[in-house]
Amino acid sequence: MTNIVPIEIIENKIYVIRNLNVMMDSDLAELYGVETSALNRAVKRNTERFPEDFMFQLKKEELENLRCQFGISRKEYGGRRYNPYVFTEQGVAMLSSVLNSKRAIAVNVQIMRTFVKIRQMVLTHNELAKQLNELEQRFIEYAKDTNIDLKEHDQKFDEIFKCLQYLTEIHKPGQIGFNTNNE
Repeated sequence: MTNIVPIEIIENKIYVIRNLNVMMDSDLAELYGVETSALNRAVKRNTERFPEDFMFQLKKEELENLRCQFGISRKEYGGRRYNPYVFTEQGVAMLSSVLNSKRAIAVNVQIMRTFVKIRQMVLTHNELAKQLNELEQRFIEYAKDTNIDLKEHDQKFDEIFKCLQYLTEIHKPGQIGFNTNNE
């Protein structure tokens, strides 16, 4: 089966808002090939399927932050008259039960695969960091147990740990999407 939308496009439409990976209603509507208003009407007809952990409306500050980053137009310039809704991974999955077109279903499958890919990248990075920490702790215990003067070896081990950290940094997945947290 060929992909309707390249995964890179989907990845670029996933944002981190309130520490959650989300997609905007307008981006989803574009991917599904429907109007944003049609998508939101379908959701509003099925509100019981979309609790707040599946979908929420952006706050004014969050929207302003997105406007600054991406040039989303203001309502006085023909833009949206209300703050957009965003959907978490579960909300996007629930959209497949509300939108029944073949395109919407195919795109939804691709979006779900993209969310899984993001989760796998984060887990891989966390696992590498954990292994590096375990290795460092073993070395510290070894140094304590052997009570050997390791001054000449310290430099070599420092180099090894620097190389290992470098390797974890270059394999560290970059953040996909845009993080609206200004921390």
